[in-house]
Amino acid sequence: MFSQVLLMQVAIAAGVAVLATGLFLAPLSKQLDQEAMRRALAIAETVAQDPQIAEGVLTTPPTRNGPVQKEAERIRRATHAEYIVVLDRNWVRWSHPTASEIGRRVSTSPTDALAGQEVMEIDKGTLGRSARGKVPLYDADHRIVGAVSVGIAYDSVRARLISAIPGLFAYAGGALAVGALAAWLISRRVQRQTRDLAFSDISALLAEREAMLHGIREGVVALDRGGRIRLLNDEARRLLGIGDEAVGRTPDEALGAGRTTDVLAGRVTGTDLLTVRGHRVLVANRMPTDDGGAVATLRDRTELEQLGRELDSTRGLIDALRAQDHEHANRMHTLLGLLELEMYDDAVEFVGEVVGDHRATAEQVTEKIQDPLLAALLVGKATVAAERGVALWVSERTRLPDRLIDPRGLVTVVGNLVDNALDAVAGTPHARVEVELRAEGRTVVLRVCDTGPGVPEDQRELIFTDGWSTKKPPTHGKRGIGLSLVRRLAERQGGSAAVGAAAGGGAEFTVVLPEALTEPELEPAVPEGSAGTAAVAEEEAR
Repeated sequence: MFSQVLLMQVAIAAGVAVLATGLFLAPLSKQLDQEAMRRALAIAETVAQDPQIAEGVLTTPPTRNGPVQKEAERIRRATHAEYIVVLDRNWVRWSHPTASEIGRRVSTSPTDALAGQEVMEIDKGTLGRSARGKVPLYDADHRIVGAVSVGIAYDSVRARLISAIPGLFAYAGGALAVGALAAWLISRRVQRQTRDLAFSDISALLAEREAMLHGIREGVVALDRGGRIRLLNDEARRLLGIGDEAVGRTPDEALGAGRTTDVLAGRVTGTDLLTVRGHRVLVANRMPTDDGGAVATLRDRTELEQLGRELDSTRGLIDALRAQDHEHANRMHTLLGLLELEMYDDAVEFVGEVVGDHRATAEQVTEKIQDPLLAALLVGKATVAAERGVALWVSERTRLPDRLIDPRGLVTVVGNLVDNALDAVAGTPHARVEVELRAEGRTVVLRVCDTGPGVPEDQRELIFTDGWSTKKPPTHGKRGIGLSLVRRLAERQGGSAAVGAAAGGGAEFTVVLPEALTEPELEPAVPEGSAGTAAVAEEEAR
């Protein structure tokens, strides 16, 4: 490739030099012709202004030794003109460098000059091709008595042009040499930068790179030294929710403010940085490049995060079931003892108390929360809380109809906040978590209070940041995602999520979701046979 680039650049430099020389020579030839014609015209005007010439034409015959011939020859030798011809109105020559031509008519028409016009031309006469200047000849009364024609040999003009060509070629050759040296230096630099790869190799590498970038299931974002996005593969477009319009713009312009933007721009450093974009949980890494830019990779771990949370929930349920199994065995032993002691009334009362506790909890939840998904979630969380020694209460102000537009989103919000509250109060005396869900028109207001240590005022915004947490990471990955998702889900619906201090100490999380409920009159009709769905869910929760 080095030799190809060098030859191409030398050829270009040579072509430019030849073209420049040609472009210079073309106007130079014309300029020299113009200069010769003006010089011939100036000599002709000088001769015509000599009073001896006009007087000689009027008073003497055209002879070889006449005054007109002598004066014209004197001026011709002094000016190095090719010829000076003085003629009368009958076109007869009174002077000529060749004496035998005196007294004869001229070979070219002097009509324009005899009409009082000045003429400049390049023409061919008896002395060959020449640059000519013709002017009228006036007597003392300013009457035209003849004309003066002066010629400068055209060969002398061409000789000047030819004499200038070597110098021009010398300059062109020098320019070509400098261009060849510059081409060699550039080619060497290109060779080092391309590692001596041929054009075909570079083209193949680019095609392979494009196929690889757009084929991998990991988002790749390349930024230049100015921090502008210069490349996005298909997966990055999908994960970030942007398209080709982002190319050439900074992450702040393309994505807006947020942790994802800060990671891509390099304002947040580290490895495997967690960030949330929309409803996706991403793991980002950023690597600087030699040209001052950077390449960032993005991995989608939304499903992994969901599986991890489901695993945590499953483990919690398993622990709760294990504890319930132990408690159930104790209750069965108690019941067996009452029966063996023939204390039948006490046995019946004991069974009623046990069943009534569970039934009361489920009925309390389903009476206040009519959405089956949320009701089932809170019944399950109440069981887990009881096994962890925490009292989970549903506020008396809770009233939520079964008209949610996005029940799964609200389940995610409630589940995250309740889990965080249970973690916060675990191991504390008189641990308690209170949940309040109420509808205000079409707006849903969620409030979760706990009796834990609370959130310091300087950290109340920080806890909603992606990846921030004060807890030990779980086995499946990093913490710091739950509260960030809660805020993102709330803001996506035009709502808000905030934390403050609870009345009796601890933390109070408040989430407001506008337009979260459908209009009552738009409620879809319940299909026949589905009326017992909530009841079935309630029975399963028991």
